[in-house]
Amino acid sequence: MEQVPYGEVFLINKPLEWTSFDVVKKVRNALQIKKVGHAGTLDPLATGLLIVCAGKMTKSIELFMGQEKEYTGTFVLGATTESFDLEKEVIAIADPSHITLEDVKDAAAKLTGDIMQIPPMHSAIKIDGKRVYEAARKGQEILINPRPVTVSIFEITKFENPVIHFRIVCSKGTYIRSLARDLGVSLGVGAYMSSLCRTRIGDFLLENSEDLPSLISKIKERAV
Repeated sequence: MEQVPYGEVFLINKPLEWTSFDVVKKVRNALQIKKVGHAGTLDPLATGLLIVCAGKMTKSIELFMGQEKEYTGTFVLGATTESFDLEKEVIAIADPSHITLEDVKDAAAKLTGDIMQIPPMHSAIKIDGKRVYEAARKGQEILINPRPVTVSIFEITKFENPVIHFRIVCSKGTYIRSLARDLGVSLGVGAYMSSLCRTRIGDFLLENSEDLPSLISKIKERAV
């Protein structure tokens, strides 16, 4: 009887400060196979749902990557950073104490729907075959053209000035850090992303994911 080729999809709650590649490497080592990849990068300072595909299921990575994403997290008004998150030093911009909830909701509404967005310089996108974050780390400026993305929902779930709590549903290729930047510009006080959690990719939910140590233990137990 012919053996069916191995293939599996893992839903993992990515730990804080781990890169998406760190998670893939850990799963690859546990499975002891080379063909392992993830369906959509999460920055090291983000947590939440990471889909990792192994074996023949790596053929489905593009399909998963193209699906709608949902995030929750926080933005902080009154300051910004070079990366628009906490990877870089916080730089004060303006006192945000006069900003109201209505102001924030109005600014979020302008960033909802089909919009043109400029990805951050500190991102993994490629221009002329080179990742832009590599140029950013060398202090080089690269022209990044705006890209079409869709923000289906930009909900302000709580506002405790200067902290904005949000829920965002968006298309592939949307940078939440760029939404933080653009929201801050719109409000005239600056903003950066202070936390981010991916809660959904298509029909895959964070609540159905596993913590990485638990998953690795199960994989190793299977191999015994």
